[in-house]
Amino acid sequence: MSRILVVEDDPDIAELLRHFLERSGHAVDVIAQGTDALARLRDQPADLAILDRMLPGIDGLEVCRQVRATPALADLPVIMVTARAEESDRIVGLELGADDYITKPFSAKEVVARVNALLRRSTRGLSPGGPVGAAGAAAPARLLEYGALRVDLEQHVVTLDGRDVRLTAKEFLLLQYFLEHRGRVLSRDLMLTDVWGYQYTGGSRTVDVHVRRLREKLPLLTDAIETVKQFGYKLR
Repeated sequence: MSRILVVEDDPDIAELLRHFLERSGHAVDVIAQGTDALARLRDQPADLAILDRMLPGIDGLEVCRQVRATPALADLPVIMVTARAEESDRIVGLELGADDYITKPFSAKEVVARVNALLRRSTRGLSPGGPVGAAGAAAPARLLEYGALRVDLEQHVVTLDGRDVRLTAKEFLLLQYFLEHRGRVLSRDLMLTDVWGYQYTGGSRTVDVHVRRLREKLPLLTDAIETVKQFGYKLR
């Protein structure tokens, strides 16, 4: 059973999410204040957080930023929920480290599906029986290496030149995907389907944001991940 923290100040939406997530087998905690979110996460660790963007106290974006800045919480999967559907708003959330972004109004079943997909992939890595395996790749090894970069798939540990690098759940999975498909030109749509685990509706800019974050955290990849104009990316 996974523990989900829902940070939502609208009681109807919060109870809707609680109902569907508990029906799916998760334990759910609900709080309404952004200022309480970090304290709750420190005191009662969660497996995933769902953050409303507009919250009293501090908003969901600031909560997400502080989560990513806290070493003990830096790799916590985070889904942002908001009524603001503009791409620029979505990109801001992703830039601050959100793994997924859902706009209101939403289907509660879709939220549950995204929660399950993110939890499954953040704890197990990309499944060789899923879309990646279907594309013809071999089952991933427990350790992937690329120059001075080492990725332990079992422990979810990334090191560069012997130093640990903290990645979010989606950054880790995207890095794994690149390493398992090195030399292959990958379209944004393919990466959205394979890495995000479903027909993602958040737009291809999502991939661009995560690639940029990988390049920033892992300078080795700055030039190694080539941009294929108007199509996608390739790891040399």
